[in-house]
Amino acid sequence: MKLLRVKANHFKNCCDGFTVDLTSKSRKTAEDKEYELQEIAPNLHVFNTAAFVGKNASGKTTAVELLDCAYSILGEFRLEDKHYSYDGVELEITFYHDGYIYIYETALSSEKSMGNQACFRNERIFRKEFFKTNAKDIYDRRDYEEMTDLGDLPEDTSNLFFILKKKKTRAVFFDSYSGGADTYQLLFRALKNYDIGPDVLAKIIRIFDETVKELTRIDDHNYRIVTERDERVMSDTELIYFLSSGTTKGVLLYTLMVASLKEGFDLLIDEVENHFHKTLVENMISLYKDKSVNRRNATLIFTTHYCEVLDQMGRQDNIWICNANSHIHLTNMYEDYHIRPVLLKSRQYYANAFGTAVNYGDLMELKKELK
Repeated sequence: MKLLRVKANHFKNCCDGFTVDLTSKSRKTAEDKEYELQEIAPNLHVFNTAAFVGKNASGKTTAVELLDCAYSILGEFRLEDKHYSYDGVELEITFYHDGYIYIYETALSSEKSMGNQACFRNERIFRKEFFKTNAKDIYDRRDYEEMTDLGDLPEDTSNLFFILKKKKTRAVFFDSYSGGADTYQLLFRALKNYDIGPDVLAKIIRIFDETVKELTRIDDHNYRIVTERDERVMSDTELIYFLSSGTTKGVLLYTLMVASLKEGFDLLIDEVENHFHKTLVENMISLYKDKSVNRRNATLIFTTHYCEVLDQMGRQDNIWICNANSHIHLTNMYEDYHIRPVLLKSRQYYANAFGTAVNYGDLMELKKELK
């Protein structure tokens, strides 16, 4: 299964018809096919990496939250414990699975008696067999057939269960607030769930803190840590304060990255540069672009203010610019701007080619107030 497109109405503060399309649009060179794209079916390509950029409060987080919403439904057949309202949200999710393109439509609502769970209303599923010759027409509704009489499910369970059959991690969302006292519980749970050994963990930790030689779990809240100086047992709270925030967050995120590459699920990261050196971000991008490492077609999707990392992305159709006025809008660097591919994306960003510059007048007004 691979997610191709999500379209939403009434999702948070997004404009109606808010769409993220993860299929390639521009011309595909041999180099693109080697490093930038993954072919999930003959002539059907999606991105190895995708980015959302924009000012603060422009809607970057909302864009990846919409993707997380779609992946949750595709993976768990449920939507729960989200911080936003489900009421009135209309979704159209297009995905590829076992030789077919599927379009899933639903309207969401919430019921007080069900806690923080979404109810699925007006569900419809359409499909058509995929052929190389119709790769450019995957969104053309004329060739789709509606699937009917699938069966009955509780209202908090999506009918996608009848298509995908079993729950599976389709993506993991790492938001800008991930961490806290539960970080190391999450870390060791991920190590167990995705069968990642202690040797890999040791290599990940060394990237962020060369003084740490070993970290093992004793129980749910206590850990043994071996450093160049000594060996000690610490609670998860003590460990959070003993290691830097960058190490704590980085070790968890890099572990999830390893799991993503190993298992083939997509990784969503909000503010990928938070606490990170630019080199570590560039390293993540390079790993997803390397087919010898990314053998199972995982995609790295992230938001960032680090516009320099965009220069490592060889295409433009996998970069979206977020803008917000009364509603959040998305524009695509390839489809909506005329930027020569040979020009550095970061230079265009700083030149305000995408309307993303900080308002200099507002900064000067603050300076006047402080004088």
